[in-house]
Amino acid sequence: MDTDFSQSMGPGNVGIMVLMGQVHGMEHQFSARETSTDRWEHIVLQVWDDSQWLQNFRMCKGTFMERCDLLSPALKRQNTKMRAALTVEKQVAIALWKLAMPDSHRSVGNQFGEGKSTVGAAVMQVANAIKDLLISRVVTLGNGQVIVDGFDAIGFPNCGGAIDGTHIPILAPEHQATEYINRKGTFK
Repeated sequence: MDTDFSQSMGPGNVGIMVLMGQVHGMEHQFSARETSTDRWEHIVLQVWDDSQWLQNFRMCKGTFMERCDLLSPALKRQNTKMRAALTVEKQVAIALWKLAMPDSHRSVGNQFGEGKSTVGAAVMQVANAIKDLLISRVVTLGNGQVIVDGFDAIGFPNCGGAIDGTHIPILAPEHQATEYINRKGTFK
């Protein structure tokens, strides 16, 4: 009996026909995206020197590992029967890479041999762990009023801090234009 089941029968009817002996066996296919963690495990962790770590993660490997140790209580996961848990180091690396680069979740996932949803979850979990465990250790604010007064004294009233690295192009004022040139030679 030669029948095109995909057009004449629904998926439930095919199972019934198998039981009735009209269709002899169906080959089941399993499809999964093959991923590789070789780059992370064998190149980044074992081969990269401190300059490569600084360039890609904005910190040397020693500092990275110290931060991972501090974040470990919030990020350490147990392996399951379905898959091995991501290491703390890999979770932190994924999050730092995503936060430092304008890459998509898919692109970052490809860098580390993980799926895009894993990247999203790692970024959120690491950000929460940093908030809960690291911020108070690495960021000190000092006396807020002294800071505000200091900024006020140099012409920035009601300012409590500044973050380096954002340069917004402006038209330079006619007076003291040289005071507004950034390290890249443009007006900021």
